[in-house]
Amino acid sequence: MNLGWWWRLFAGALAGFLFFHGFAATETAPNYSFMYDATSASTLSYYDYIIVGGGTAGCPLAATLSQNATVLLLERGGSPYGNPNITKMASFGAALSDLSQSSPSQRFISEDGVINARARVLGGGSCINAGFYTRASDEYIKQAGWDGRLVKESYQWMEKSVAFEPSLGQWQSAVRDGLLEAGVMPSNGFTYDHIYGTKVGGTIFDQQGNRHTAADLLEYANPSGLTVFLHASVHKILFAIKGKRRPKAHGVVFRDTTGAKHKAYLKQGSKNEIIVSAGALGSPQLLMLSGVGPAQHLKSHDITVVLDHPLVGQGMSDNPMNAVFIPSPLPVEVSLIQVVGITHFGSYIEAASGENFAGGASSSPAVEYMNNLDETTFRGGFILEKVMGPISTGHLELRTRNPNDNPSVTFNYFKDPQDLQRCVQGIQTIEKIIESKAFFRFRYEFLSWPILLNMTANAPLNLLPKHYNPSMPLEVFCKDTVMTIWHYHGGCQVGKVVDLDYKVLGVDALRVIDGSTFNDSPGTNPQATVHGCEDIE
Repeated sequence: MNLGWWWRLFAGALAGFLFFHGFAATETAPNYSFMYDATSASTLSYYDYIIVGGGTAGCPLAATLSQNATVLLLERGGSPYGNPNITKMASFGAALSDLSQSSPSQRFISEDGVINARARVLGGGSCINAGFYTRASDEYIKQAGWDGRLVKESYQWMEKSVAFEPSLGQWQSAVRDGLLEAGVMPSNGFTYDHIYGTKVGGTIFDQQGNRHTAADLLEYANPSGLTVFLHASVHKILFAIKGKRRPKAHGVVFRDTTGAKHKAYLKQGSKNEIIVSAGALGSPQLLMLSGVGPAQHLKSHDITVVLDHPLVGQGMSDNPMNAVFIPSPLPVEVSLIQVVGITHFGSYIEAASGENFAGGASSSPAVEYMNNLDETTFRGGFILEKVMGPISTGHLELRTRNPNDNPSVTFNYFKDPQDLQRCVQGIQTIEKIIESKAFFRFRYEFLSWPILLNMTANAPLNLLPKHYNPSMPLEVFCKDTVMTIWHYHGGCQVGKVVDLDYKVLGVDALRVIDGSTFNDSPGTNPQATVHGCEDIE
């Protein structure tokens, strides 16, 4: 067998799946009478609450607050509904490969050399992620200081609308059974709960392959209490300082697609607030652009310092992900993340499969391979491991004063040796799955484990220099092949930037509620917990 041919199919499949993991949004657009393009916004307006960011936290938060108050939700992207690039699970690949200004995804590359993406669409990351739905562990909830009963009620509220039990095909079933053979016990069946062992988790794709996003939760809003502006780029938060004991947030400045400036202010009221839910990159970035952040860094960008807050942008983390592609002699179903092995050593084992990994890919280090490959070339799947936590942290800084530009972010993958050891143990578990009786018929005997690792190590997965060969330890493999699974967090962490009520320390009437406040990523996938932030508080 020509191993060069196997390498070409592998490189194309791996790049197509892992670089362009964009998915589907619910196909039929709801009739949201409160949703407008920002060009229709008045120059000046007043609300009880102003929410910056219509993502996985902002949408349910807006729906909840609108029941008893007037709420403005500002989203820099467009609507997910009716967009052919993000309509069906079967057409995944188009969203994250779309590098245009109107794309629902905005690509960025961390200073570590790992290609990444941030959402730019109503519904946020729930419009472009792998769709896996799972709750945080009881221990995580306890450590966060949340009310366990309220958290459970919040999860159940979301699960009525956006979570489903997936139909397991043969390939995913083989991974599940292989995990059990590998000792990731016990078998926990289908559950949303975070439990040690092997389980089938939820998905935000229904049985027809339609994605259900955080934007769908706006159906619970009070239409007379909510205004949503799309393509509304918030440039800064406005603070009242004169005569105040400390700065008080009282408005925002946003621009529409024509560049026209709009101002929205809080109405008079002791409970009225501005809530930043712009994500782990967007929230610390906006605080800095508004004058809240490390004073010297702000001054270097000619930003007037409202409050010297040195920990804004610190504690940035991204859970490192490493994967192995296994070509299959048999056809396999198209599947995203369905099965997960939750290990005691701190690695989560997941898998995805299918023939159309490269669907919609338009730009990639491996696109030259993909353009010349038949669909059957992509037969196979990936088994991946994600490091929990992680312990390693980095930081975020401004590049420019334009909120539409990506900030500079460094995650310092594997800086802490425990993260690296967890990766090694995760890769060793993947080997056990591939060598299991349950998985045997989905792999070629002549493709040994060292060959599979070498194929992965030589794929264009990131922008890092390559060192690995089969004679080297798995630590080198982990460092060389590190990727993202888009679970980055931090930058506005609890106890450092915000208090236990998520109020920004040192200023009034300003909160941050999103993944930027997390010290660790909750569960195997954070989206369920970010969705639930609005009721947890």
